[in-house]
Order: sequence, then C-alpha cells, then structure tokens
Amino acid sequence: MKAPAKLFWVGAFLLALASLQLFPSTAKEQTGKDAPPDGAKLYEQRCAVCHDNPSNNPQDRTPPKSILTRKAPEEVIAALTTGSMKTQASGLKELEIRAIAVYLTGKQPNGVIDPSQLANRCQVTGGPINLKAPGWNGWGVDYDNTRYQPKPGLKAEDVPRLKLKWAFAYPATMAIGQPAVIGDRLYVTTDSGQVINLNAQTGCAYWAISVGAPVRTAVSVGPLPAGGINKNGAKFAAYFGDEKATVYAVDAETGKELWKIKLDDHPVARITGSPVLHRDRLYVPISSIEEAISRPDKYECCKFRGSMAALDAFTGKLIWKSYSIPEEPKPYKKNSAGTQLYGPAGAAIWSAPTLDVKRGVLYAGTGNSYTDVPTGGPDAIIAFELATGKIRWVNQVLPNDNFIMNCRQPGVGNCPENAGPDFDFGSSPILRKLPNGKEVLLAGNKAGILFALDPENQGKKLWEVKLGAGTALGGIEWGFTADAKVVYVPVADPFGAPDKRKPGLSAVDIATGKVLWQVPAPQVKCSWGTQRCSNAQSAAASLIPGVVFSGTSDGHLRAYATADGKIVWDFDTAAQPYDAVNGKQAKGGTIDAGGATIANGVVYVNSGYGRILGMPGNALLAFSVDGK
Repeated sequence: MKAPAKLFWVGAFLLALASLQLFPSTAKEQTGKDAPPDGAKLYEQRCAVCHDNPSNNPQDRTPPKSILTRKAPEEVIAALTTGSMKTQASGLKELEIRAIAVYLTGKQPNGVIDPSQLANRCQVTGGPINLKAPGWNGWGVDYDNTRYQPKPGLKAEDVPRLKLKWAFAYPATMAIGQPAVIGDRLYVTTDSGQVINLNAQTGCAYWAISVGAPVRTAVSVGPLPAGGINKNGAKFAAYFGDEKATVYAVDAETGKELWKIKLDDHPVARITGSPVLHRDRLYVPISSIEEAISRPDKYECCKFRGSMAALDAFTGKLIWKSYSIPEEPKPYKKNSAGTQLYGPAGAAIWSAPTLDVKRGVLYAGTGNSYTDVPTGGPDAIIAFELATGKIRWVNQVLPNDNFIMNCRQPGVGNCPENAGPDFDFGSSPILRKLPNGKEVLLAGNKAGILFALDPENQGKKLWEVKLGAGTALGGIEWGFTADAKVVYVPVADPFGAPDKRKPGLSAVDIATGKVLWQVPAPQVKCSWGTQRCSNAQSAAASLIPGVVFSGTSDGHLRAYATADGKIVWDFDTAAQPYDAVNGKQAKGGTIDAGGATIANGVVYVNSGYGRILGMPGNALLAFSVDGK
C-alpha cells in the first residue's frame, strides 16, 4: 500500500539476520545469577493495551494477540527492533525484547536457516540462462506491467485440469514475494531474508542466499557486459530490493553478490515495489512505514518522502534519485506535547514502475500524505523522465489524504487534523495501446476506482469507474491485468457492511470504461476457521489468453473465463498441508500481494501472506495440467 497499500505489519514482522544476532545469551543468564526478564509482564506493560483489545474498526489493522502467537519468535523480535513496533519497544533491553517474543510464541529464537544446508539440492548445475526462453521476468512480465502472459504453454481449455505438480516449503512463516521464471530457473524471495533459485520444473534448489532483511520484491534478471566492469565472470545479474531499502545485484547463476546499495537512510524506509531493468539502468521505487510508527506524541512526524531511483545496472552507482514530493519537510507546528512536527511527507511508491520507452518516462503511483501540510505528490500518478528523473507531470486524484495508522482522532499524538481515508495508488499502472493506436494509462486506487489517463496529454483523465466500496486495505490493492482491449480488476473490500462491500473481479473495456462483467468473490469457509477470514480479492491478478487467475484472502486461487467471468477452476491452497520437495511440510494460507506467475505450462503461486488480516503460511505451489 500497500502497496500497494498500507500495512500495519508491513514492517512489523521483518525477519532480519542482523536482528537475530542481537540477542546472545549473557554470562549472567547462563549462570542464573540474574532472573530472566518476565516476558508476560513486559507484554502487559507495552503491548496488551492494543493487542488484547484490538480496535473495533478493522481498518486500524492491529492484530489480536492470538495472531501474534502464531508467529516465529524471530519475527516478533524483528518487529520490536526494526519494524513498526520499534517505537513501542523504545527503552527495552535486548533480553527484554527476547522475553516478549518467547512469551508470545512459546519458542526460543533459532536463527535463519543456513542456505548451505538447504535441502533438495539439484543433482546437476543449472543450464545457461536464456533470456529469450519462456518466462515471467520481474513483476509485470513487460515494461507495460500488463501481467499478461501471451504464450503460457497452457491452453484455456486445459485450465480445469490443473493439479498440483509440486510444493516447496519456505524457511519462514510467511510467503510474501512473487516468483519469477527464466527458462528452467525459478527465483523466489522470502520473509526470512532469503533469495532462492529453484528448478522451475522440479523445485530442486540450485542456490540460496541470505541478505539480512525480508525480501518481498520479484526478481528481475538481465545480461552483464563481458570483462571490464564485470570482474566476477558473471554473465547475468538477478536484481531485487529488501525491507532495509537496499538493492542487490547477484550472479543469476550462482547467487554470488555483485554489488549492493542502500537507497534511503530513513529508519523505516524499504523497497516493496519490484525494480525494473531497462538496458543498463535499474529503476527502483522506495517506500516506508513511517505512518505506522508516527502516532506517539514524542515522535517528530514526519520526514520520509517517497522516491524513485535510477542505478547503473552493472555497477550499482546511483544515477539519479527523484522525490515524489519535491519540497523538503520543514518544521510547521508543535503538537500538544511540544514535539516539533515536520511536513510535507509521505507519497511512498509501493509498486513497480511502468516504463514508457517511447516517451522517455516511467509512471509510478504514490501513497498518502502523512501530515497536514498540503502537497501535490501523494495519491497521484507521476511521470518521471527516464534519463534525468525530472518530474514531467503529476495527476493527483485525491488531495489532503493525510493518514497515520490507528490515528483518526484529531489532536491525539500526531494525528492529522483531518484524517484521510488512505486511498493510495498501491498497484502498478498499466500502459495499453488500443487497436486504433490510442494509448491509455490505467491506474487503480484503494478507493476502488479505476482511472484511464492520457499519457500523451499530461495524464489527463479520460474516464473513471468505481468498482468497489474502497477502504484503507482496498479497493484496488496490489495489481490488475490487461490484454489489448480489456482490463481485469480484482477488488479487495475486506471491511464494511455486507451490502456495501464488493470483493470480486471485474472486466472493463479499456476504450470506454464500460463494465463488461463483475463476479463477486465466493463466500467460503476458511480452512483455518473464522478468525481473520475474508474473501477479499486483493492479490495481483494474472492473465493468459482466455483465462484470468486471481487469489483471495481465504486461500483460494481461481481461474476465470475472460469471456464472461465464469469460474473454471478453483483450488483451496490452505485446505491441507503439503509434503514439500525440500523434505518439510508446507502450509498454505492467505493469498495476497504478489499474484500467480505462469510460464512453460506451469502456474506458480505463494500461499501464506499473513501480515495484516489473513493466515500466514510457507507454501510455494506449482500447478500443471494433470500435475505432469
């Protein structure tokens, strides 16, 4: 919001190697001279007021204690040290934080699995990387971010015969990224800070690395020049970003690090949108969770501004960095506690940019404002020049969307005087050329509105259509998909009165904005029970000729016929555990954020995104016709 969309626990459950090394047992603890901290008491003092009594307003996104107890202790530690609970944990000692984690989860932290010990190693090394081979490279398949796979190796009439081919168990409690496919190689990222390269057909592992912070972006792979700049002998690089705002390039064949660069020094800056590679440049969006930590009246809210950066893809050198809010935050008032407040701030860029090479620009959607200071960057589509980063135009559809999480009371802490609805552009825009040659830029926000903009005329609105009721968690959340004539839009709408909510999938004519069909998300029982169960359709949708794939928060992955929206295939990814190819048990859960990817006749999807409302899980599932 998240990316799209704003996430209460978007940084709350970070699993970083660094955080796992903060808590060695002390000599006193080992000898018993000092009693260990009382985790239950510390929880009551620091956490219970919110998590034992979560708000009746579900949009505040405070998870109840029962959800926290399902997390790994490392995730709780990370939430209190580097995540959105960092402010609440201020002043706690290392062992006290560890004690809270042990109390909540009933487990001792073990640390991240050593990549060298990853099971199911491939018996032979992977073949040469072929970028021309069928695949799904990066977030949206193409520069237009269509999420449309025209040659999937799978026919629409075969989709009802899809069966599980294999399952892989992530070494973490949540599946948050989106798989990327290059020929016979499958690249996945994890909440435990690992990037893993699997064989796309069998799920055996070529290599795995740990980078020290959660990685939720899709991986993009591109060629490297021979000799000179490339001293490691690598022929191809794999690019991704983490939740400490660091971008990496690693050897796509071995995982060996080539370079890395931190793009923002704000304590809670992160990269959630996937980097996009074009020729010798890598374009990277930058977001943050400052809105999740900024309510306390001692916090100097707010100083983060969203930005877009261009890097030399071969060296990692920063070429330009351009802010979605050009003006720097300045002091503008003090709150009731006497703390200096700053603004403007916000306009995080949560999703992958869309490249318009012909016009020499990229398009990015921005998030909400954090403060009362007026500014034009938030809740907007912005066109940045590819060469320089200069902003060519801005179309702000909702001014003054000033929002801080759990903060709808003016005068309380740093709450804005007029709290906004948090109607971000969390998903990537889509650029489409109609049969008559006219180009249209499509953009959807969490108000549930799909816009068509004119890229030839400063982003002027061509039409808009409201497809959902809209909430702080969507509306249109993580992504939609389009072919040449029709755009297919999943709507989340997890909250609100039953007669107002509109979770489901819509097909809209790109030329006119006419709704061709709408199919409500089916009401089903979640396999894990009623708690945190929702049929919100917020995950990014994906498309092949004749069929749209869309996942829901209740764990179902469904296939819809593009002609009329009829559901032709439905699989409950959380219905049962899986004996995974890496010798462990994989458990599915909520499907959210990244969507299905399709290549070489196989449909891949992560199941278990449990950061906000849903159920965590650790399953990567691969489906093929008859499971062959």
